[in-house]
Amino acid sequence: MSTLPAYEVLAVRFASSTARPADRNFILPEGHDGPMPMDFYIWAIRSAERTIVVDTGFGSGAAERRKRKLMHTPAEALARAGIVAADVADVIITHLHWDHAGNVDAFPKATFHIQDAEMNAATGRCICHKYFRRQNEVDDVVALVRNLYAGRVKFHDGEGEVAPGVTVHLIGGHTGGLQVVRVHTARGWVVLASDAAHYWANIRERNPFPVLADVARALDGFDTLERLADGPDHIIPGHDPGVLTRFPPLRGNLDIVRVDLSPTA
Repeated sequence: MSTLPAYEVLAVRFASSTARPADRNFILPEGHDGPMPMDFYIWAIRSAERTIVVDTGFGSGAAERRKRKLMHTPAEALARAGIVAADVADVIITHLHWDHAGNVDAFPKATFHIQDAEMNAATGRCICHKYFRRQNEVDDVVALVRNLYAGRVKFHDGEGEVAPGVTVHLIGGHTGGLQVVRVHTARGWVVLASDAAHYWANIRERNPFPVLADVARALDGFDTLERLADGPDHIIPGHDPGVLTRFPPLRGNLDIVRVDLSPTA
């Protein structure tokens, strides 16, 4: 039996929102008063053989429309970690919300990995409703469709392998086809939860973020995250500022941390 690679896994912050009230981050808001900042991340998985990027963030136009502070474009943020977006061969799109699926043109060589259910949701009947429509940027969805016609989209139905030691797993709940990424590292299996858990508190309290397509699937998704990961600190939430303070920075860069290493706090 071959040994799986032990990947380096980076959480890369590129934007933030500091004025967000805590009660907007939980479907049951009781007990959550005061501000609760939100950070925006993309992630990079790399070994000597390959680099895989997870999500593609958003750009200046979306930042202005949605009133978020863009610190760097995602491509600039990756460059700070020594990753050239134009050379990346595989990009995993966890879901097609506006803050996770922009800038696909910055990855001209990439194959994009997405769940069947997510593409169906983002281009199907539910988009007739403003509630679902406003969560996406139409140009981002169209850009992915163009890449589909160019032969650069790979679909997954449930669980799928992107590379040895890197798998995707359908969760749903937050969107119709949200997927998470399980990565083999030196400290065990790490799960990039994306928006299956915006914050560690969402999992701990079994209290999902309130933007939802299916509440029951979101709640069941917490159990799936715990089953896939090797422990609570092996689950990396999608927007928690605590990620940057709990894990060691990459070469002193406070906006990039190594979640493949054990927490320092």
